[in-house]
Amino acid sequence: MTATPLPLLLGADALLARADARPVLFDCRFSLADTEAGRRAYAAGHLPGAIYAHLDEHLSGPITAASGRHPLPDPARLAGWLGDCGLTADTEVVVYDDMSGAFALRLWWLLRWLGHRRAALLDGGMQAWQAAGGALTTDVPAPAPAHFTPAADDALWISTDALAASLTAATAAQAQVIDARAPERFRGDVEPIDPVAGHIPGAINLPFGGNLDGAGRFLPPAALHRRFTEALGDTAPTRVAHSCGSGVNACHNLFAMELAGLGGSRLYAGSWSEWIRDPSRGVVVRG
Repeated sequence: MTATPLPLLLGADALLARADARPVLFDCRFSLADTEAGRRAYAAGHLPGAIYAHLDEHLSGPITAASGRHPLPDPARLAGWLGDCGLTADTEVVVYDDMSGAFALRLWWLLRWLGHRRAALLDGGMQAWQAAGGALTTDVPAPAPAHFTPAADDALWISTDALAASLTAATAAQAQVIDARAPERFRGDVEPIDPVAGHIPGAINLPFGGNLDGAGRFLPPAALHRRFTEALGDTAPTRVAHSCGSGVNACHNLFAMELAGLGGSRLYAGSWSEWIRDPSRGVVVRG
């Protein structure tokens, strides 16, 4: 019997029910304050069969003088690692973390960028899995290497130069930046990570936590649709560029728009930490 195709968002009960057709799992737990915390948490216990994906080592490229804190990885290198993890074009993937997708959705987006759409987020992450009675293990899988061929679609993201040019273009061509950071960082009241506080001119602030309910699971699609359409008004989803500090949490808002049926938005991969590399670019504080 063929398993039901993966939805974008998969509940823990549904994942447990797929015992005979288990997707490849990636544990994406991470902490910006302690970059080895996720690896230690994985070693202490993870979903059976899960492979650890490190934000800096696997899901980002080298930082340069012009880049943000988490540049996009080289597509061939990322594809090689995914192949080593056993992925092919037909492999179903589920990503998870312990922060309601704040880090796991980076891998979900990277897979989409490489042309792989058979991927889902575990709704509620580790906490939901354990609450549903799911077991944890310390066993590290040894997948059989496979060949994963990337087909990177660079129309899914926007560069800093393209975004800067867009913001000076006619209104109909302008990108609308949605910033996923906390309000106090967006306003420029505080900046605990980057050397400059504030936000990109014209950006609107929709903190990614607003996509979630009190249990850390995604709101229903209708509620997400309302959240984004109320903020965007007549702006088409295809004009939206999602930003955050370094292009990671921004994927949460992009995913939420997809759940809401508002497809076509792009990731501003460099995000705030790249935007501020050039002091000539505009910065708004308390805007």
